[in-house]
Parts: sequence; structure tokens; C-alpha cells
Amino acid sequence: MKTVTFFRGDGIGPEISDSVFAVFKAANVPVAFDVYNVGAAEYERNGKLVPDAAFASFERTKVLLKSPITTPIGKGFRSLNVLMRKKYDLYANIRPAKSNPAVVTPFPNTDIVTFRENTEDLYAGVEEKISDDEMHSIKIITRQKSERICRAAFDFARKNGRKKVTCVHKANIMKLSDGLFLRVFEEVAKDYPDIISDNMIVDACCMNLVLDPTRFDVLVMENLYGDIVSDLTSGLIGGVGLMPSANLGSDMAMFEAVHGSAPDIAGKGIANPTAFLWSACLMLDHIGLKEYGDLIRSAVANVMNAGTATTPDIGGTGTTTTYTDAIIQEIKRLAAMAA
Repeated sequence: MKTVTFFRGDGIGPEISDSVFAVFKAANVPVAFDVYNVGAAEYERNGKLVPDAAFASFERTKVLLKSPITTPIGKGFRSLNVLMRKKYDLYANIRPAKSNPAVVTPFPNTDIVTFRENTEDLYAGVEEKISDDEMHSIKIITRQKSERICRAAFDFARKNGRKKVTCVHKANIMKLSDGLFLRVFEEVAKDYPDIISDNMIVDACCMNLVLDPTRFDVLVMENLYGDIVSDLTSGLIGGVGLMPSANLGSDMAMFEAVHGSAPDIAGKGIANPTAFLWSACLMLDHIGLKEYGDLIRSAVANVMNAGTATTPDIGGTGTTTTYTDAIIQEIKRLAAMAA
């Protein structure tokens, strides 16, 4: 039995957390969750977004499954995601976007994995107030952090039979910062002669993604571009409700859905747990329980293909509960067939 730290967030976080708990129980996954309530309510109670015991749990287990948490805009506490990535040096944010035949889009053959550097760039949060009318935000790019994210992208491509890695940048304008990132990418690429490497300016990349996403395979980029471009790739496959993610460091890992806490639909029973379930499957792959992840992925895919039990955002008429129940029944059916 593997113990995994679990942050139960706010907004739709509790609802999709319950889906994961129920699905894991049905699949007999040998994981024990060490669960903590985190988020806005916790912040209001004791002035801390995350209890000290929750941090201690993650430092002990080294693996975290985190449900969505609301981040105030323009005030209050900073993003928990940014905090966790910096605190534990979770430098590689991996976001796979793969088309699903159950979700009809104009881009049925999309299969793109974005590698986003997670710890620096404008997300470092180095800001300065010059006056009431002028604010500065400082972009930080370093050789060491650029190299490790580029190498992670090439290593992933080689391990998973991918053919090409594309560096996304704005080095034509930011010649020092993005210029360094691009130079490091080109240096790293020489160590992977079996992988095609190329580069593209970020605005051109966005245009080409919606013209023909099949021209892309693995993308690697700085923090801010990665946030924006990966949301674009989620749109190609039907939305952020279908995109999981992993945040990996040297010895710790955090898994989460790409989407936010969606407070506008919290409590309405229509939250889509798919991305969070798939993030949980990425977590299972990471801790050596891939067979359980594959079982859950197969069950989710079959229910999605049937269509009727899915949530409205992906064309169904179901609720979070009926969708989860259908996945559980499909897990039981698949397990019985395999017995």
C-alpha cells in the first residue's frame, strides 16, 4: 500500500475529489490517501493556504494529488500552484493533449505534449512598484533551469517514441532572456540526434496549432508561454476538462488537472472529473501502478464513447455522480472480464 498526499481544494475540488476516491475504491487501487483540506476556506480560518501538516505529509510521501483551488485575482494570496512549484522545485510541468473520439472537435488527430518550465520566467513573481502609475515585472531565465526542462522534453520524446521536439520562444524580441533559452535548447538537441528538433516563435506557434496541430509532437517552452499554449492545446481536444498534468522535480511530484476551481458551477453537480481522474492515472504511472491507471483510463474511455453518462461540457446529459457511477460499473465489468 502506497501512501499519497491529497489536497482537497475548493470550488468543484471536493466534488471531483469524491469521484477519484470512489473510482480508486472500485478499482482496488493499493493507495492510501493522506487527505488535507486546503484553499480559500483554510486561508480564512487560520491565515494559511495550506496547513503545516499538509506540507509535512508531501515532504514525507513525495507524491501529491491536488484538486483545484481558487486563486484571488489581483489581491489576496498567490497561486498555490506557483507556491508548490517553487517551494519544492517541481520544475517540469507536463501537459498531454490527445484527441478523444468521444469528443467531436475540428482537430481529431491532436496528440501534443507540452513541457513547461515551472519555476522561473515572469512566474517567479519578482515585481517592483515604481509609482502608483508604473509597475515592473522582471523576467528571469537561467541556463541551468532552461537546460533541465529541455533535457526532460528530449528524454520524454526518446522514451516514448516521439519524433520531434519544438522549442517555443520570442527570441526575436527578447534577445537576451528568450535568446538564452533558445541557445540552450539548441545545445541540448545535439545530444539527441535521433530526435528532430526545431523552434518557432510563440505567436506563430499559436497560429499553426489551430491550422494544423498534427505538425507538432512535443513542445518545450518557458513558464508563461507554457501556461498559455497548453490551454490552447486543451481547446483543440475539447477543453481544459480533458487535460491532466504532472509537476515533476528531482524526487517529488505533484499531479493535478489543468483546469481551475470553477466556482461558478460548484455545487451544481455538473463538474467534469475526467482531467482529474487522468491526472490520478499519471500519478499511478509515476509510482509503479500503471496497470491500475490503464484500467481506469479504459473505463473512462468506454463511458465517454457511450456518451450518455458524461457531463454536459463534453456532450452528455449526466451529472458528476452519474458519470462517476458509470465509470465504476465499467471498471467492475472490465475487471470481471479479466478475471
